[in-house]
Amino acid sequence: MKVDPRGQRFSAGLSALVLVAVLITSSPWLLAAQAAVFGIGAVFGLKYAPYGLIYRWLVRPRLGPPRELEDEAPPRFSQWVGLVISVIGVIGYATGVTPLGIAAAALALAAAFLNAAFGLCLGCEMYVMIRRIWPASRGVGQPEPDKEVPA
Repeated sequence: MKVDPRGQRFSAGLSALVLVAVLITSSPWLLAAQAAVFGIGAVFGLKYAPYGLIYRWLVRPRLGPPRELEDEAPPRFSQWVGLVISVIGVIGYATGVTPLGIAAAALALAAAFLNAAFGLCLGCEMYVMIRRIWPASRGVGQPEPDKEVPA
């Protein structure tokens, strides 16, 4: 499935706003809600991700068609990364290890901000690197040709 990259940046912007609120309030519940958003996108696909639905129903109709679409796999992997980091943060806040919660929320915020502001998806880049170094014999497949660096 192909996705509109503008939707990913929109979702990252909303995530960044939520994560700023998490850092201000130190709320494990708010971070858990963001983790649920990441989890829905990771498990069920970006088509069902809450912020993606907002983008698709409210924002995209007001924009022209995207210049290009991108494969869903890298942003979906990024949702898994966000889920893991958010769950670590929730555990930190919930168990009283507030520095762990702050560090995890700050890391997620940095990644979301880079994606929203500059279109740099760190989880997507991790996905591409893993695909490059993981042997195809292990079932991962070949790297995407547009992501390869010429020798």
